[in-house]
Amino acid sequence: MSLRLEDEDESDSSSESEEEEEQLDRRQEASMDLPSEYWQIQKLIKYIKSGNPTATVIALCCMRDFNLAQETCQLAMKDVGGLEVLINLLDTDDIKCKIGSLKILKEISHNSQIRQSIVDIGGLQTMVNILDSSEKELKCLAAETIANIAKFRRARRTVRKHNGIKKLVGLMDCVPMRSANLSPAQEKDIEVARCGALALWSCSKSRKNKQAIRKAGGIPLLARLLKSPHENMLIPVVGTLQECASEASYRLAIQTEKMIEDLVKNLNSDNQELQMHCASAIFKCAEDKETRDLVRQYGGLHPLDILLGKSENKELLAAVTGAIWKCSISQENVAILQELRTIETLVSLLSNQPEEVLINVVGALGECCQEPANRAIIRKTSGIHPLVQLLTGTNQPLLINVTRAVGACAMDPENMGIIDHLDGVRLLWSLLKNSNSQVQASAAWAICPCIENVKDAGEMVRSFVGGLELIVNLLKSDDNEVLASVCAAISKIAKDEENLAVITDHGVVPLLANLTSTTDDKLRKNLAEAIACCCTWGSNRVAFGGAQAVAPLVRYLKSKDALVHRATAQALYQLSLAPENCITMHSNGVVKPLVAMVGSTDTFLQVAAAGCISNIRQLALANEKVRYG
Repeated sequence: MSLRLEDEDESDSSSESEEEEEQLDRRQEASMDLPSEYWQIQKLIKYIKSGNPTATVIALCCMRDFNLAQETCQLAMKDVGGLEVLINLLDTDDIKCKIGSLKILKEISHNSQIRQSIVDIGGLQTMVNILDSSEKELKCLAAETIANIAKFRRARRTVRKHNGIKKLVGLMDCVPMRSANLSPAQEKDIEVARCGALALWSCSKSRKNKQAIRKAGGIPLLARLLKSPHENMLIPVVGTLQECASEASYRLAIQTEKMIEDLVKNLNSDNQELQMHCASAIFKCAEDKETRDLVRQYGGLHPLDILLGKSENKELLAAVTGAIWKCSISQENVAILQELRTIETLVSLLSNQPEEVLINVVGALGECCQEPANRAIIRKTSGIHPLVQLLTGTNQPLLINVTRAVGACAMDPENMGIIDHLDGVRLLWSLLKNSNSQVQASAAWAICPCIENVKDAGEMVRSFVGGLELIVNLLKSDDNEVLASVCAAISKIAKDEENLAVITDHGVVPLLANLTSTTDDKLRKNLAEAIACCCTWGSNRVAFGGAQAVAPLVRYLKSKDALVHRATAQALYQLSLAPENCITMHSNGVVKPLVAMVGSTDTFLQVAAAGCISNIRQLALANEKVRYG
């Protein structure tokens, strides 16, 4: 397969597990070790090859008496050409032969080698064609077999290219029956819809198939089936939805089709697999604020909290902690989680858990810690120590979340004392060397509150051998988030005169000046703050002017972000204490926007703007005196 084709179908679904299409043949090496079933199945295949319809049906029935889940039986069929025979039977007009063949194919297609062989010989296309059959049992068997086969990209692409997605969506066009007493015809209709959803679940691991499902009208049908009272129907439906929820268009549709209410309702099911898929769907959908609000409005936080108690089921726990993490991005949800004492439960899950669970637990704690009261809860429940311990790991998503959580905890001076005692700041600083830019940025953001809240911050920072040079060198990064976080850290470091002198020697001024052409407001705000703080040492003000940093800063005043205005005005004020910079500012039209900002309700902005104007005015008056004597 070409790389281009692989990329076309690459899914961003975290639950996708790809199989290698080239696997070593795992059959037993010596034929003398093969059990009798191997040879008996090969004899039955020969009967089927004879072409007699009666013998074929009898042979198919006999074959189903074997344990087809055993690899020996599966490979026996493959070795003697039985797959080709079974696929050929699907093209006959004999319904019984087709049904018998599909029942066997459905069982043996759990084997990865068999799946790939079926695709190789064109069997998947034949099964897709059977979906048009008027015989409901045939459609069900074909869809279930497709569900087994579509576990790898080539198979999923084959289904799509032969119009299989549209046909599978059509199978779901069934009104869910709420009554327990169903007629045989109704039961068959529901089974057809279930099998269609099952196949779509496998196919939905491909991004292009997700789009095809949506274009074929699959979303309203999934929404309708989500109201079914039958768990065996709900599992593939919710499974498909949680796969598709990685796409923004699906998340919006899940909101507008009012599916969040049904997902929340099914969290109360007794079926842990259904609960897991519902929680996973909420996990992905709760990236959006509207979904987080809906989960709260429909009472979804309480069942999620209860499900944390089922910690023995790690798949369920990962989905539930993920849903809680994303829901906790909204502070209104954090308030409810606080009432439910969810934070204490999350702290108890900080050890002896798989990394997938830890990523979500720490992510949730990081969000909850934005509320000051929860920082104290984490301290009182002995959560600081396991959080700091996690800084020594290597899992990058976990490090991103744990640095954020430790940084949030460090906003509390009491917590900071514990973090410092556990050598947490040194661990954060070491993560600036991590190869992942997100880890670097998260660590740098976390370092900021640590410097603010530790006793004798200047001495602590100096104790990290090579630490100041390391952080200055990160100003050469190509990642704006890294640059913004490092600028924020430098503005804290520079408040200590000795440390400011050291970073100046390491070339912080020209590196900051090189960044002033940015149009990213987050970087602009933190860069301006860093420049303002670095101006207070030696000839740095003049050096910034010489490095052409002044004129680009004036353009920051056109930003729509009030925080950028404040930081920029403070930087310009510091720079205006050097006369050469005043001339540059004036020639770049700084006075007019600063005059407008003097009327701001932001006191810091007012003072900085007025101070800068005053310095420019004083230079102008001094020049007039010199000129006119």
